[in-house]
Formats: sequence, structure tokens, C-alpha cells
Amino acid sequence: MSMHRVVFAIFFLSLASMASSAQVVTYTFGDSLTDVGNNNFLQFSLAKCNYPWYGIDYNGGQATGRFTNGRTIGDIISEKLGITSPPPYLSVPKNIDALLKGVNYASGGAGILNDTGLYFIERLSFDDQINYFKKTKEAIRTKIGDEDANRHCNEAIYFIGIGSNDYINNFLQPFLADGQQYTPDEFRELLISTLDEQLTILYQLGARKIIFNGLGPLGCIPSQRVKSKTGQCLKHVNEWIRQFNSKIQKLIKKLNRRLPNAKLIFADTYPLVLELINNPTAYGFKYIVLQCRHKYRRFMLAKL
Repeated sequence: MSMHRVVFAIFFLSLASMASSAQVVTYTFGDSLTDVGNNNFLQFSLAKCNYPWYGIDYNGGQATGRFTNGRTIGDIISEKLGITSPPPYLSVPKNIDALLKGVNYASGGAGILNDTGLYFIERLSFDDQINYFKKTKEAIRTKIGDEDANRHCNEAIYFIGIGSNDYINNFLQPFLADGQQYTPDEFRELLISTLDEQLTILYQLGARKIIFNGLGPLGCIPSQRVKSKTGQCLKHVNEWIRQFNSKIQKLIKKLNRRLPNAKLIFADTYPLVLELINNPTAYGFKYIVLQCRHKYRRFMLAKL
């Protein structure tokens, strides 16, 4: 078994240790990697994927609002946990029974910073998603009371995957202010300090079991490769991402020490994605640098 498969196995073992209750409840936060349709409910959002060929490999073969041809990583994790993938929050904001079973707040184009993804017009930033979770808890409290609502939130599992857009749709865009205002080190510290506050707020709202997915090698995505004369991954971008992931791991350790009963886990997806990019055929893929040709020119892997 390769080291990358060992890492993946350890992640799911850690996940299983969190899922102690008979009925696992999950709340998902993030961006297009985990969005299951929230942006379809944002009238003016330019970050939508509710058209062919999205969803072609998903159940029913139709677009669902997922930014992929098939399932998201959240869908796969839900299957491993033996539960139905949580619906988009904006599809059930008043349905307390649905809220009790877990929902997904992720939004394509979202970032840690509120100004990330501004040119998408509408998207739910991480702060917006946290505010919706606050409303979720308030709705749950009205039905089952304070004590049970707190217990419910303490026992749920929280998946967070966010930060990619803060780079690719903010800092790395030459026409946006953050890339001009901050150095790479300063921008990274801004993200970490903001995330520290956001995770603390989630904890105060009752979150105890949190899994944070690290960023992948963003220097290898097509929008960055085209900046290279040889079409290779941008090493300096990947180095910034590795430094960000390292800082996140340190933040998680600090939060686990500072916050009583907190159990935060860092899921290091960087080496797994890099392994897939470097050895695509070993995982059933053929093309790793070709773009999808449609209205928004989204990129994905082409399967054999």
C-alpha cells in the first residue's frame, strides 16, 4: 500500500472515531468542491453549473448544482459514513426536520475572506455560511430546546473545505487589490487570522468535531499552468499553498489546546492530489491539463 493510500485510510479511521453516535449528522462548509446546489438559489450568481455536462455521471445524469460531472468529495464521505449526502441549505432553510439531519452550506466561489469571488456577484462567503449555521441552530433550538440543541451540535461532524478561491479568485488575480496590497506572507497571515476567528465562532455555536480539508496544489491547475512557458505547474504557487497548509495545521493544534473538548482534524489532500496529477493513469484518468470547453471554461480531469 502506498503512503498516499495510508494517509487516506488514516483519515477515514479518524472520521470513524468521530462518528460515535448511532445517527451521524454532518454539516458541510466550503466552495465549489463541496457545493451541492446552493448557488442555484442565488438569483444573480455567476458561479453556477446547472447546465450540461455537469452531473452526467451523477445519479440521473442531470446537473444538480455540483461543480463536477459526478459526485463531490462530500458525497463520497457521506457514502462512507452510511448516510445520505446532506442537501443544500438554501433548499430547506425552514425545514427543521431536514436541518436536524444535516445540511450543506458550501457555495461555489466562496472564500475565507468576504471580498473573495466578488466578480461572481453572489456567493456565500465562509462568514455567510457560518451565519446560516447560526440560524440553523436557532431553528433547531425552537423545536428541541436549548440543552438538546447544544448536544446535537456538539455531536455533529463538521466538514470544511475552503481557501482555494482566496488564491485563484483573489490573490492570484492581477487586477484585484489583495494581490497588490499584500505580500504572499502577509496574505497568508490574513487568511490564518481570519480563519482562527471563524473556527472559534463555530466552536462557540457548538461545533466540536471539525475536519478541515487542506488545499491542493493550485499551481497545477490549468489557469496557473498557462502562465508557464512550458505548461508546467507553478512551483512558487504550490510553495505558497504548502506554507498555508502548514500554518493551518499549526492553527488546528492551537485550537485543540485552547478550546475545551474541541477535536479538530486536518485532512492533508495536497499529496493525494499531486499523486493523481503525476500518475493519472494509475487512477483511471487520461487528460489532466485539458480544459472543458463551455461557457465558463471550467477545468476537470477527463476519464479514460
